[in-house]
Amino acid sequence: MGAPFPPGLVVAGIRSGCGKTSVALGLMRALTRRGLTVQGFKVGPDFIDPGHHALATGRPSHNLDGWMCGADGLRAIYARYAPGADLAVVEGVMGLYDGFSATDPAGSTAQAARILGLPVLLVADAASLARSVAALVGGYRDFEPDLPFAGVILNNAGSPSHAALLAEAMAAARPDIPLCGVLPKHPDIATPSRHLGLVTAEDTTDADRRLDALADWLEAGCDVDRLIQGLCPWTPPGGSIPLAPPVRETRVRIGLARDRAFCFYYEENLRLLREAGAELVAFSPLADRALPEGLDGLYLGGGYPELAARELAANEGLRAVIRDFCRQGRPALAECGGFMYLMDALTDPDGRVFPMAGVFPFRAVMGRRLASLGYRHVVTRADSPLGPAGTTVRGHEFHYSHLEDDAGRLPGVYALSGRQGDLDVREGFLVGRTLGSYVHLHFGSNPAVADAFVAACAEQA
Repeated sequence: MGAPFPPGLVVAGIRSGCGKTSVALGLMRALTRRGLTVQGFKVGPDFIDPGHHALATGRPSHNLDGWMCGADGLRAIYARYAPGADLAVVEGVMGLYDGFSATDPAGSTAQAARILGLPVLLVADAASLARSVAALVGGYRDFEPDLPFAGVILNNAGSPSHAALLAEAMAAARPDIPLCGVLPKHPDIATPSRHLGLVTAEDTTDADRRLDALADWLEAGCDVDRLIQGLCPWTPPGGSIPLAPPVRETRVRIGLARDRAFCFYYEENLRLLREAGAELVAFSPLADRALPEGLDGLYLGGGYPELAARELAANEGLRAVIRDFCRQGRPALAECGGFMYLMDALTDPDGRVFPMAGVFPFRAVMGRRLASLGYRHVVTRADSPLGPAGTTVRGHEFHYSHLEDDAGRLPGVYALSGRQGDLDVREGFLVGRTLGSYVHLHFGSNPAVADAFVAACAEQA
């Protein structure tokens, strides 16, 4: 479309499960298969949806989180990746106004839309509604009347006559709210889910068929051309966007655990590590028998090790290599699933115990209910590969497993706080220079931690 910053749109929902992700993916795919370059973004801390965005658009998707990164950080991420696209599609999180707490808009879709100045396309579940749909949508529109608003898509119409009834209700009661489409109920095309969210992109075997079906479904009920023609090129609110510092010369090699068991990484974390001078070398704890040559550090992100526990345990050689690497005092950062992999053992939901890498004297025991969920503010109590004691960084915690001590207790080096203030939990564990935690850190909240981790690795180089 020719502008330095392309038009953008925020796809929001009235709540989780209303069809927001299906609409966002359908829109991304519909535009991409027309030959347009689409840049996807995801509001909030979710790792899984961005993977599906990448399948739909062919481009990595990036998280936009106002609570973790602040307004300036959020704008900088958007401004870095939107240029070069014809359109940016931002998928929201939860309900439009849901975020850090019941009273704080931080982290919400509405906050992100306001920071970026992008219009909101609201997705509303209209199942079993008629005239009431206008009251529902009107309430969302009027809650923050100055929020940029593109219109609404009504989802889950039960029949053509129901769809016509919904359109009539909106036209009569809220003609000021553009009705961009009415979509029929079509549960068969939704992306399958499991604990922690959707099935990951790495485990999706029929992505093209599903994405094309979503695009067909969206285009049958929504005039996509009319929707995007009303959008204007993005102008950075408040003036210019600060330029990113120059990328430093590569000085370390960091092994990045990446396969279907370990796939939860914020793209901004990886960018900041590269910017600080790291070459990221991917390896698979499932398939590889040895680590890549010449590594100075390790980064093991989250994912689903519990679904691949038997295969991880069977790769005994690599588990031993990683254990030795950590025991030699070389820096390693392990988050959530990566942390579980570095423990002595993992117990799956059926009670089966599988040996893991044995760096931390714990056992991760999978439960059938959430063990912890929420934003976390971290202050380190001791020097670590993230920097000196007192380093602050923000992140998110979301897991079904809990710790059982198998060989003594390690002190937690993280002081955590969340929505309700300080948390009385042990978190952030150091064994040598290996740091493990259930918290997924977002380096965009404090880019100095990426510099510190690369510097710690460089001491070993």
